[in-house]
Amino acid sequence: MEFLNKKQKIILLVLAVIMIIFIGYYIIQKTEKYNYIELETLEEDTSSENISEINEEEIAEEEIIVHITGEVENTGIIKINKNARLADVIDKAGGATEYADLSKVNLAYSVKDGQKIYIPSIDDEYEQEEYITEEAGENVVENSEKSEEEKVNINTAKQTELETLNGIGPSTALKIINYRNENGEFNTIEDIKNVPGIGDAKYENIKDNICVY
Repeated sequence: MEFLNKKQKIILLVLAVIMIIFIGYYIIQKTEKYNYIELETLEEDTSSENISEINEEEIAEEEIIVHITGEVENTGIIKINKNARLADVIDKAGGATEYADLSKVNLAYSVKDGQKIYIPSIDDEYEQEEYITEEAGENVVENSEKSEEEKVNINTAKQTELETLNGIGPSTALKIINYRNENGEFNTIEDIKNVPGIGDAKYENIKDNICVY
């Protein structure tokens, strides 16, 4: 085998250097591309988490709390969107009962945080009564159930006393008095449901505030 001359050795050395540079450049490009894709994916994941947290905070800020009573299926505290109307609150409370008089309220009314809303009965005779208030009320107590001494005795209460019960207007109070005059005293508080105009929903609203002895 003949040995390479000096010129051939230089040519081979140059080719080797070029090949090494090409391979090095290829490896660097692949590595940078991989790191870029990995970083981009990480940033997207982080952004998604931030967006999710922001959305949850925005949803919480957009909700308000109102208290609904009267002629709805489920009375109590309702959490709802801040742009909700009265009709939306009624729907979320299970809808109005068969005794509700929705002609006395503005279903398009835009509700506000902290309001107490009363849905009137067909027996309520006060046309100008304020059914939506923002105050806590004069008789706020820590315990929602009254003591026996504070409860209204449906066997002896006068019409004005009966009217203090949630959802009981003058007409219904008079029906209670007429019923007990015609049929005798109520044996249990559940017996009040025998009075025309007092169904399950209205009974649930007053059961903790009435007694028969």
